[in-house]
Amino acid sequence: MHQKILDRISWLLCADPWVEYNTRLNLLGEPPDKPEVVRSRERMVSHPLVKKLIDELSGWPGTVLNSHKSAGQHFHKLSFLADIGLTVNDPGVGKIAGRIFEHVSAEGPFQLPMNISESHGGDGSEKFAWALCDAPITVYSLAKMGMNQDQRVIKAKNYLVQLGRENGYPCTVSKELGDWRGPGRKSDPCPYATLVMLKLLSLDEKDRNSEFAAKSVETLLNLWENSLILKPYIFYMGTDFRKLKAPFVWYDILHVAHVLSQFETASGDPRFFNMIEVIRSKEDTDGRYTPVSVWQAWKEWEFGQKKSPSPWLTYLATVIQTRAKQNR
Repeated sequence: MHQKILDRISWLLCADPWVEYNTRLNLLGEPPDKPEVVRSRERMVSHPLVKKLIDELSGWPGTVLNSHKSAGQHFHKLSFLADIGLTVNDPGVGKIAGRIFEHVSAEGPFQLPMNISESHGGDGSEKFAWALCDAPITVYSLAKMGMNQDQRVIKAKNYLVQLGRENGYPCTVSKELGDWRGPGRKSDPCPYATLVMLKLLSLDEKDRNSEFAAKSVETLLNLWENSLILKPYIFYMGTDFRKLKAPFVWYDILHVAHVLSQFETASGDPRFFNMIEVIRSKEDTDGRYTPVSVWQAWKEWEFGQKKSPSPWLTYLATVIQTRAKQNR
């Protein structure tokens, strides 16, 4: 292993416990029952910021949803807890899952309180509903947290998966929201819905190798290849898209690359490696990454600043590159 990589790993092992825990598991390949891994996980679960997040999410579903891009939404925070490795067996997480199951649609996906204004095509009233830019994230989080065999989670996933088309996933909402959809042509794929559906499909080997996954991977790679031309539903892959930020909330290069890196159909594609090179170009001389953009809702976390290298952001960039090298 190159010395710069060894130095980077050493730095990550001295960072916050969620960084150390995931570095040991996913970069060093250490077993979950190794004492150092167990201790780092215990520190992660008991960390004040993690406990604060769990306490906040115990009030699920939180405020009325009027912007899926809001990084402070409960479903985005739940996804982060799933990404760092929390499960329903950790203190307080099972309670959150129980609150989620209080609002299940007839189709299967879990509902959130929404209010789409008349100016944006809604009727301005609050109602429990789901959209393809939130439901996959909630289902992904529950499945990753150890509930992938729960029949409610399976039903929700199966319903969402079959919504796929030849060009990925469309802008789709539940019947409670009527004919509302985002600002784009009905035949276009929604890049964000396609991304989060791929994230959900990444959890299961059968889903990763499915036709739905292959078409969605191709859709995202095609959007990257034609980023100067294709902007469906006003999702650009321009300057802002290329800014490194964490955690995974919206449609940006690190989020897209992290999801694509888990699919064999993307791993050998030159368009994917071009994306990797763009990420690598933002590395400093020590092999670390500093956020170029931040979510204000996460300003208490080390990745919620732009002044110094972020261990979590560096971990994410490193795991993407590691997967790319392994699959090349």
